[in-house]
Amino acid sequence: MKLRLARRIVGDAVVVAVEGELDLFTAPFLRDEVREAIELDGSRLVLDLTELSFMDSSGLSVLIEAWRLATSGGGGVCLAAPQAPVARILRTTGLDRRIKVHPDVDSAVGTI
Repeated sequence: MKLRLARRIVGDAVVVAVEGELDLFTAPFLRDEVREAIELDGSRLVLDLTELSFMDSSGLSVLIEAWRLATSGGGGVCLAAPQAPVARILRTTGLDRRIKVHPDVDSAVGTI
């Protein structure tokens, strides 16, 4: 398993759970899922990173694109529960200052 995605609606937000590794080869799958989720389910998006074990710059690019798409549609993006290596990348790049990071999905859904 390289990357698994699952989408569900929680309240008035769409939650996409991302499991595995997000890299050059798997980023296009998440990009497509995010676009479809925003188009079909709305622009309030939570990315559940609980089971994401690795992310490179390709993954960061998808997160930035998700933020741009959602905010242009009047919504927003939050990240939930990133593991330590992923959280470190978010902090190092400063992306955690642009996209809010929450300890769990419920708290993310409540603030988006």
